[in-house]
Amino acid sequence: MRSHLVTYRVPVNTHDGDARRPPFNAAAARRLREALGMTHAHVAYGIWAAYGIQLHPATVASWELGESAPTEAELTALAGALWCAPAELLGTPGTLREYRLALGLAPADLALRIGMDQTTYERLEGGGPWRGTERQAAALAEALRLPLPALLRFTGQEEQLAALLTSAATTRWQGYVRPVGKLAPLPKERLQDVLQQLHEEYHATMTASLSWTGGGAPDESGKAGRDFLDGIVMEFWRRAGEMEPPR
Repeated sequence: MRSHLVTYRVPVNTHDGDARRPPFNAAAARRLREALGMTHAHVAYGIWAAYGIQLHPATVASWELGESAPTEAELTALAGALWCAPAELLGTPGTLREYRLALGLAPADLALRIGMDQTTYERLEGGGPWRGTERQAAALAEALRLPLPALLRFTGQEEQLAALLTSAATTRWQGYVRPVGKLAPLPKERLQDVLQQLHEEYHATMTASLSWTGGGAPDESGKAGRDFLDGIVMEFWRRAGEMEPPR
């Protein structure tokens, strides 16, 4: 990565519900427990013995039924009791916190790896803006094995990418190969192909929408164009072969 990252201030990590409780794959927890021949009591005892967290077996059962979900600490302990990685008990990660949990890293450990103060990192994970450096961004991507789209999202650069792609699609795409490449360091030929495709499809969409209405409904044409541009970042990643796993 060559771009400077300090100035972007877009919130990148919001949560629904109780932020202490990560998304939980109840079916996976039950499947893993049964494969080990363990009862809910066995799991509860294993969590207490290894992690000092006291749980009733009924709590473990309620997790598997989807009636409740473990906290971050409980999920880590459950993974230990079931001899699996935390990622196996999570859905596909979507937030920065979920990527960290999937690898079983504590906030302090990750902050140390990327050379960031723990308080600053936790503020980012809680929804604050990215205030890190280029080097810290690269370290974050390596530590969490982040796909490129996720990295740009978490470092607050997605809006800038959207603005560049919009200009490339609506004006002369050739002038945007280099600035887009600074944000998304992909092979130049691939970038050129994707930007040209987006440019051509945008103008084809505008032309087609006018044809459908006999050329007399510019509002319809504008709506079709806006709809295309609203999804241009996702379309860019899809055509570039860099999509994140579905969440």
